[in-house]
Amino acid sequence: MRVSKLFGKTSKTEGVDYQIDSHRLLTQAGYIRESAAGRYYLLPLGLRVHDKIIAIIRTHMDKAGAQELLMPTLHPLELWQETNRTSTTGFELMKITDRRGGEFALGGTAEEMAVDLVRKFNISYKDLPFNIYQFSMKFRDEMRARGGLLRVREFIMKDGYSFGTEEQFKQIYQQMWDAYLAIYKDLGLDVDVVAADNGYIGGEYCHEFVAPSDIGESRYFVDARSGEAAHEDVAKVIADDKNSSDNMLELKEVPAERGTTMEDGAKLHGLPMWQQIKDVLYFDEASKRYVLAVIRGDFDVNETKLTHAADAWDLRPATEQEIRDDLGSEPGFISPVGIAKKGAKTGYPLIIVSDASLRTIKNAYGGANKKCTDLLNVNIDRDYQPDIEADIAMATGNDQFVEKRGIEVGNIFQLGYHYSNLMHDAEYTDQTGKREKYYMGCYGIGVGRTLAAIIEAHHDDKGIIWPSNIAPYRVYLARLSSDEAVVQRADELYDKLTQAGIEVLYDDREGVRAGEMFADADLIGLPWRLIISQRTIDDNRYELKARTEAQAQSLDESELMQTLAAK
Repeated sequence: MRVSKLFGKTSKTEGVDYQIDSHRLLTQAGYIRESAAGRYYLLPLGLRVHDKIIAIIRTHMDKAGAQELLMPTLHPLELWQETNRTSTTGFELMKITDRRGGEFALGGTAEEMAVDLVRKFNISYKDLPFNIYQFSMKFRDEMRARGGLLRVREFIMKDGYSFGTEEQFKQIYQQMWDAYLAIYKDLGLDVDVVAADNGYIGGEYCHEFVAPSDIGESRYFVDARSGEAAHEDVAKVIADDKNSSDNMLELKEVPAERGTTMEDGAKLHGLPMWQQIKDVLYFDEASKRYVLAVIRGDFDVNETKLTHAADAWDLRPATEQEIRDDLGSEPGFISPVGIAKKGAKTGYPLIIVSDASLRTIKNAYGGANKKCTDLLNVNIDRDYQPDIEADIAMATGNDQFVEKRGIEVGNIFQLGYHYSNLMHDAEYTDQTGKREKYYMGCYGIGVGRTLAAIIEAHHDDKGIIWPSNIAPYRVYLARLSSDEAVVQRADELYDKLTQAGIEVLYDDREGVRAGEMFADADLIGLPWRLIISQRTIDDNRYELKARTEAQAQSLDESELMQTLAAK
C-alpha cells in the first residue's frame, strides 16, 4: 500500500487531549476515528490489525475443537423475554421494531440465540459435547463510554458457547483456559487469570483474563505466595485481630456533636478507625426489604459480596427520608443496636448483615440511631445480633496480596443449567432415552478492547510498537527523494518485497520531509523502517531500522530480504 493512496492519514491535532494512550495513538496514527460517543470507524490500518487478531483467535479456537458459525445481529425479543433478560442484563438493552411489527433486540450477548439454535436440532448424547463460537457485532447502551476502544457501545466480540454434561463442561473449560493463554501469548500480551464473580448465575467457574495496566478498570489481588489472582469482587478478606481478647465494657450512650463521616467519629472520640462500626444501609428493590451492612471501620463494604450474602440482586442506597421516616434512625448515626427491624410506614423488614471483621474487635463505638448521639463499648452478640454473618469486606493490598489494576480482555465462565432451565425444549436425549438439560459454558473475547490493550502494553513516547504478527504491515518503506533514480529503485524494491509476501507500507509522498516520514513511521509503529535515498543507492545498500532499536543497519539486498522474511 502506498501512503499517498492510503485512506486515513496521521494527524498532529486529532486526539491530542485524549487521556488514554491507546485512544490517542490509534486516533493520531490513523487507525480509528470516532463516529458518535462509544462508536468508532475502523480505518484500513485499524481493520488490518483487527483482522489479524481475529485470525489468531480463530486459529486457537479451532485447534481446541470449537466450531465457528454466525448468528443474526437482531435477536427476536421473545427469546430475551423467555429468559427474563429484557430488564436484567446489566446493560441497557437496545431494541428495534421492523415494518411488520416484529420486535428485536440488538444483540449485546447471544446465550438465547445459541440455545434457540441448538434446540432446533434433535440433539442426543452422541452429539455432545460441542463448542460453537462466532465473531459478531455487539451493541450495549453503556452509560459511560470511555477510553476509545476500551469501553464502547458497538464492537466485535468473539463469543462462544459450549453444550454438554457438567463433566464435559469442565473439560472444555480447561481447553478454553489453555487456548486463551496461547492466544494472548501470540498477541504479545501478558495476562493474569483472575477468579471473578459470576453474578446471579453463581458457581465456582468464572475467570477473567486481565492485561495489567494502570488505566484498567479491573481491580484485583495476586497472592504473592501462590500466584493466584482474584477480582476485588471475590477476593477473600481475613481481618487481623485487634483487641478481641479484651473484656467487654458497659454499653454507654454519649452526646456526639460531630459531623456524619467516619473521620468525624474517630476525631471526636480519639479512638482508632478500626474500633468504629461502619453502618451502610441499602434497600433491596427486588425483595422490598432493608439490608444493613455492618463492618469494621477500617474496611469498606463490598457490594458484590453483600449481594451474594443477602441473596439480594437489586440493591440501592437507602434514602435519608427512608432512614429517618421509615426506620426512625439518623443518617451518619445509624447503628445495629436497637434499629427498627421493620419500617414504621412501609412495613418492609430489615436484616442485618455483619462482616467477619467484627469478631476481631471489642468495645466498638458508633452511632446510636439519634442525631448527635453515639454509643460506646458496642459488642456483637451482646448488643446486637446479625441475621447473616459473612465476608462482605473490600480487599486491600498488603504484604501477601498485591493489588493490581488491568484491562479485562477475555472471560470464561459457567452458565450451567441457567438458560436450559429457562428456555423450553433446551434438552438432549441421554443413553436411556430420557430428555436432559444441557450444561453450558460461555467464552468471550473483546477484539477491539484486546487491540487497545496491546497498545497500552506496547508503545513509547513516539508511537505504537506493534508485535510483528499483528502489525498492519511489516515494513515502512520511506523514499527520501523524488529523483528519478531513487523513485525507480524504491518502486522496484516495493514490488520485489510485495511479491515475496512481505507486507509493505510505501511512503511515496512528494514534498514530505524525511523527519516527518520518520515521525509517521514511529507513530504508526510497524516493525521495520526501510530507507531509500540517493546515498543508499550510491552505496548499493539499504538502511533498515527495527522499531524497537535506536540504530539502523546497513544491508545489501540479499541480507535485507533475508532479514525481512524472517518471522
